[in-house]
Amino acid sequence: MGHTFAEKVLARKAGLESVVPGQIVTVRPDKLLTHDNTSDIARKFRAIGVDKVANPATHVIVLDHVTPAASETHAASHKATRAFVAEQGIEAFYDIGEGICHQVLPEKGHAWPGAVIVGSDSHTPTAGAFSAFAAGIGRTEAAAVTATGSIWLRVPETLRIVLHGTLPPRVSAKDVILHIIGDLRADGADYCSVEFAGETVRAMSIAGRMVLCNMAAEMGAKNAVVEADETTLDWLAGRTLWDTETLRRWAAEFRSDPDAAYARVIEYDVSDLAPQVAKPHTVDNVVPVTEVVGTKIDQVLIGTCTNGRLEDLEAAADILRGKHIASGVRLLVLPASREILLAAIERGIIADLVAAGATLLNPGCGPCLGAHEGCMAPGEVTVSTANRNFKGRMGSKEAFTYLASPATVAASALAGVIADPREV
Repeated sequence: MGHTFAEKVLARKAGLESVVPGQIVTVRPDKLLTHDNTSDIARKFRAIGVDKVANPATHVIVLDHVTPAASETHAASHKATRAFVAEQGIEAFYDIGEGICHQVLPEKGHAWPGAVIVGSDSHTPTAGAFSAFAAGIGRTEAAAVTATGSIWLRVPETLRIVLHGTLPPRVSAKDVILHIIGDLRADGADYCSVEFAGETVRAMSIAGRMVLCNMAAEMGAKNAVVEADETTLDWLAGRTLWDTETLRRWAAEFRSDPDAAYARVIEYDVSDLAPQVAKPHTVDNVVPVTEVVGTKIDQVLIGTCTNGRLEDLEAAADILRGKHIASGVRLLVLPASREILLAAIERGIIADLVAAGATLLNPGCGPCLGAHEGCMAPGEVTVSTANRNFKGRMGSKEAFTYLASPATVAASALAGVIADPREV
């Protein structure tokens, strides 16, 4: 019997010949990703009674959630993180403005095929787009990894999702994953390793693959992964410490075997997929956009760690270029990183969006978590490219958040109501 991606990676990291789902293994992660919660993790780390982190090279720290600091409390937290970084000799520290941790991590070369990455953020599985085993953990677990350099994990069962067909115009990876989450529900992949496969996935850009892996967390996945191919290797070239041939060898080594055992294999044909929208207040409350067309909106958000990449901003600009958003609508644009912002400026995308009425925010998480920059008032409605729409997620618990693709969000900004991007 063959082995899945997750079984192969965890067996190697645990120093075992093989592992099976449900088995507990102890591994030394290649990277530990933390963000604004680093100061809290540092306090927990010191409470353990250890003076020095086990391995400074393991740490990747990105200040991104409330940046620049929105209050004295946030400023003090950032100051504590900077002091911890200096004290412990951590080199992979990215201060405010560099971007969102899930984008900065691979941009700066901290993700590669077969790497084990744990992070104190639930959307850490985003790095699975580079064929890494990437999983979210709690702050206490992160403190323990900081102190010991190791963590125990339960080997997950694997759910394989195979996508067939060619995406229709103005239908994207965001629509695909919303449709899947709506079908499987919020608990459809609980503690599973989710493999995305099929010709549709192979045709996707890295940005599209990151969307799939990012939102797999919204159906309970422990990690998600896309098999590494030439698209992956081309994107990673010059970013990691490893040469292309080494990365290619690891990509082949950790590929799931043809006879691997899966908990479930599910297939979808996306050829006729319509744009999808997740209605308030759960991510799995998904319908085709045609069922909510005409819903009045107050605010739209394009960006975040889900859809703040260059092709997302470009998709929005293609719809908004030469036009202006509807009166009474606020359009927030949030690039996922400084690198993406600079590329979008160079291509004229930012100028097009700002001319259309957008308010440009600095790279970071901003309004996505409702901490600052774009909080909603009671009764207001936002349609967003983010990954969560729970009550209170973007401000008031009496507000309403819909989730959609960049194309759908841009079309809605023009209309002042939720709109079908295929009709623009």
